[in-house]
Amino acid sequence: MEVIKTALRSLMSNRTRSILTMLGIIIGVGAVITMVAIGKGASNQVEGFVSNFGANLIIVMPAPPNTTGARGAAGSGDSLTLEDAVAIADESFAIERVAPEVSATCQVVYGNSNWNTSVLGTTDAILPVRTFEVADGIFFSDSDIRSGAKVCVLGKTVAKELFGYSDPLDTTIRIRNIPFRVIGVLKAKGANSWGQDQDDTILVPVTTAQRRLVRTGTRVDTIRRLNVQAKNRNLVEQATNEVISILRQRHKLSEGVENDFDIRDMAQAMENATNTVNVMSMLLGAVASISLLVGGIGIMNIMLVSVSERTREIGIRMAVGARPSNVRAQFLTEAVVLSVLGGIMGISGGIGISKLISSIFSWPAIISLDSILLSVGFSAFVGIFFGFWPAWKASKLNPIDALRTD
Repeated sequence: MEVIKTALRSLMSNRTRSILTMLGIIIGVGAVITMVAIGKGASNQVEGFVSNFGANLIIVMPAPPNTTGARGAAGSGDSLTLEDAVAIADESFAIERVAPEVSATCQVVYGNSNWNTSVLGTTDAILPVRTFEVADGIFFSDSDIRSGAKVCVLGKTVAKELFGYSDPLDTTIRIRNIPFRVIGVLKAKGANSWGQDQDDTILVPVTTAQRRLVRTGTRVDTIRRLNVQAKNRNLVEQATNEVISILRQRHKLSEGVENDFDIRDMAQAMENATNTVNVMSMLLGAVASISLLVGGIGIMNIMLVSVSERTREIGIRMAVGARPSNVRAQFLTEAVVLSVLGGIMGISGGIGISKLISSIFSWPAIISLDSILLSVGFSAFVGIFFGFWPAWKASKLNPIDALRTD
C-alpha cells in the first residue's frame, strides 16, 4: 500500500500532466465500453426479432407500382389477395401456416375515452406467427372472417387506455366511427427489442379490415403482407420457391416477366443485420485499440520524462538502501495507477456516451459487468506493458551518477 500512496503523491504533484497522460486511456476505455454496449444492444435487437417473428418466416409483399418510372413504397401495390394466402397454405408442402395482414392507424373511441392505435386485419394464423396469446375471451373464428364480422381483440395497452380496470369483453367500441364488439383481450407482451409497444394494437378479421377500414390500392380484396411460416428453418428455401411458383401461376406471369410481389427471407435479413453489427463492432474496436495504443505510448513518454526529472531522487533512494527492484516497482506502480485511473474515468465516460447514444438515436445500449472488468484489466495491462521500459531504465541508473545530476 505504501508504494501506491507514494505513486499517488508523485502523480498529484503534477495533476495537469497526469490528466493529459490519462486522456488516451480514457478515450480508449470509453470506446471499449461504448462498443460493447452498442454491440450487445444490437445483438438483443436481432434476438428480439427472432423471438417475435422467427427465423423460418418469409414475408411476401406486393411489388410497388412502377407506372411512372419511379417505384412506390414497399407494399403499396395491389397484386396479393386473400385467395393467394389460402392457395399458398393449401398447395405447399414446406409451409406450416400463412397469416395475411392489412393494417391501418385508426382512432378508437369508447364512451369518453379515445386512443390512436394500430389496427391489424388478419386471421387466427397470426397468433403463432407473432406469438400472440388470448388472455381473456376468445379470438375471432373462420365464420367471422367469412362474414366480415365487426368483432375485435384488444391489446393490453388499448384495453387499459379505453377501459382502465373495467372488463372490456362484450362492450362496443368505435373504430373510425364503425362499431366493433370486443370479444377478447390479448396477453401482454411488452415492448419489443427496439422499444415498440407490442400491446398497442387491435386485431380484427382480415375481411372486415379490407371492406371497412383499409383501402389498399384500387381493390378492396388486396393484402399488404403475407406472413409465411415454413415448417422449420431448413425448409425456408423450399418454402420460398413454392411461394414463388404458386403466386406466378395464380397471377399468370409468363416466363421472363418479373414477379409482381417481393419476398423477404427473415433469416437472411437477420444474417445481414448480424454482419452489420459485427462490422460496426470491429470498427469501434479498431478505434478503441488505437486510442489505447496512443494512451500507452503517452504513458511511456511521460514516465521517461519523469525518470529524467527525478534522477537525483532515484540516486538518493538507492544511496539509502533502495534496491533496483524497489525503484522499478515504484515507477511501474505509477504507470499502472495512471492507467487504472484513466480506465475508471473511461468507464464513466463510456457509460455516459452509451446512454446518450441510446437516448438520441433510440438504439439500445446494454452495459455489462464483463465489459467493465475487461476495460479495467486491459487498462492495467497497458500500464504494465508501457510502463515497464521507463521503470527498468530507472532501476538501472548508477547511484553515483544519479546523485551528480542537478
